[in-house]
Amino acid sequence: MFTLSRILVVAPLLLLAAVAQAHEDTQSVLLTKDNFQSELDGSNYFVMFFAPWCGHCKKLAPTWSKLAESKSLPVKIGRVDCTNDGDICSEQDVTGYPTLKFFKASEDAVKYRGARDLDAFTAFLREQLGLEGEDDDDEESESNSVAEPPKPVSPLVELSDDTFAKHISSGKHFVKFFAPWCGHCNKLAPTWEELARTLEHDTSISISKIDCTQYRPICTDFEVKGYPTLLWIEDGKKIEKYSGSRTHEDLKAYVSKMAGGLSLGEASAEKVDGTEKDNTSIVLQLSEVDFQHAIGKGVTFVKFYAPWCGHCMRLAPTWEQLAEKFVGSDTVKIAKVDCTLEVNKELCGEQEVNGYPVMFIYRNGDKLSEYNGNRSLEDLHDFVTRHLGEHDEL
Repeated sequence: MFTLSRILVVAPLLLLAAVAQAHEDTQSVLLTKDNFQSELDGSNYFVMFFAPWCGHCKKLAPTWSKLAESKSLPVKIGRVDCTNDGDICSEQDVTGYPTLKFFKASEDAVKYRGARDLDAFTAFLREQLGLEGEDDDDEESESNSVAEPPKPVSPLVELSDDTFAKHISSGKHFVKFFAPWCGHCNKLAPTWEELARTLEHDTSISISKIDCTQYRPICTDFEVKGYPTLLWIEDGKKIEKYSGSRTHEDLKAYVSKMAGGLSLGEASAEKVDGTEKDNTSIVLQLSEVDFQHAIGKGVTFVKFYAPWCGHCMRLAPTWEQLAEKFVGSDTVKIAKVDCTLEVNKELCGEQEVNGYPVMFIYRNGDKLSEYNGNRSLEDLHDFVTRHLGEHDEL
């Protein structure tokens, strides 16, 4: 028999359970070690790798469920609980939650890095499946052509299947790989045009662009997996991907650096044995020589950066404040690695640094997670302290 007191205790619990269930993902396929490979074989799959305690995962769950429920595209929507199936997540190089990957039959998985809403997910999946509508493309192309200056007077080179290989075969090139439907691409377009105009009298450098929705094989050859992708190419070979700020000044500084001009960010630092030592910084400056030793004991939070990167410059004072929080700590170190130095390029490659800044946290020599959250001092501090706790399986 239920007494009034028991009803008063049970009712709120039932209400909380109902609320929690309403926010669960009930539509996507739960993938486990028993069905992961069999489900992916021969199917297109968009998979969320998550942890139940992850706040960002909980926030994404209802959107992920709606995506699965829509069934508007020939793609299955799945999810993997990394706290139950850690082996799957380790094999897929999952270092943070949620990680979203698109799996296409007989092709390598593509990591999704865009906005987490239905429109962005749908646009990404349509592009991966090659389902961009011709009417939409024509409409976008018409819109873009109105916004751009007439081609005969533009210094920005628009490349195609017929011209790409010959154009980049010699010399130095900064190429934008884009899609007409991509919002970030449209936002960058006027700045990219301005960059081309700024450098139009320098015949040693070419600024160009190529539409990946029209010339997909070329973009695939250059491992373009997101838009816009900005690549520095010399004599037909990809040198590196640009991942810095997309302002005109930052792009121009990058071109100057790559073309042999002055490298930014060296005035405030002293070079010792090929590595830069900042005399005013309390952040631990690491290089390939001392990296493994530094992360071998305790928790080490490392920022991989480039001195010319605008986002890195904005993060720098906050990173210093974070280091101040742990001054004197025997268990936590706040560090940084300059990936533009020749001595560190192999290290940054081994650590899978594919943009700037990238922040990884290590414990006793093992990489635990990549930081993808807000870059405020409070959030960064919470991230470090959280990894001193129990939730660090990966």
